[in-house]
Amino acid sequence: MENMSELKRQVDEEHSSERDTQKGKYMTFKSGNEYFGLEIQYVNEIIQLQAITAIPETEDYIKGLINLRGKVIPVVDVRLRFKQEPFEYNDRTCIIVINIKSMMVGLIVEKIAEVVEIKEDNILPPPSVGRTDKVQNKYVYGIGKVGDAVKLLLDPDKLLNDQDLTVVEQANEMNVEED
Repeated sequence: MENMSELKRQVDEEHSSERDTQKGKYMTFKSGNEYFGLEIQYVNEIIQLQAITAIPETEDYIKGLINLRGKVIPVVDVRLRFKQEPFEYNDRTCIIVINIKSMMVGLIVEKIAEVVEIKEDNILPPPSVGRTDKVQNKYVYGIGKVGDAVKLLLDPDKLLNDQDLTVVEQANEMNVEED
């Protein structure tokens, strides 16, 4: 768990710096056999997995709501969102709290990898090969080369569809009403 606190510290440092220094920096995490990256500017914080209240009649990947310091935040299981096999949550499982269209959303991920810098000339457009790739390409805007590895770079705005955003908006309205 000390690795997670070190990553939290890195994210906090990134947010306290100027926005310009965040350009090209990505929070990477593992989902299935793939590594994904989110631009650091979208990441608010990383928290440990906590009690989730299920929401009836929502997509299976929307696991429910959490209460984060008085704010109600919907959480999405990234593996289920990408139509991967579900996994059993463990002590490495955590929630990346991100900001999508001025709304807070939690992403449940298997494990956080690291914060990396990927220069723009090391980002390629995603290939359009095969049917299964198209499912992930909805969310992937680029492929970042990091040394010998590649990271699939996510567009957070595309992780949720319009129906999902309605659930998020309702959760955010609950926060406003309570304030």
